[in-house]
Amino acid sequence: MATIVVKQVGSPIRRPKVQRETLIGLGLNKMHKTRELEDTPAIRGMVAKIPHLVQIVEEKS
Repeated sequence: MATIVVKQVGSPIRRPKVQRETLIGLGLNKMHKTRELEDTPAIRGMVAKIPHLVQIVEEKS
């Protein structure tokens, strides 16, 4: 199963509530925290909605 490592690089302070909720949905809530998540279209869509707050560090097969 393919996975991606997502890192939070931006602060959710003064961002719309939807963007903060998307970060929480990804399991991120503190700066520079990383999570290894399944590489699914849903996860990719969440990352695409907040590219200014997160970055994909690594893609694993």
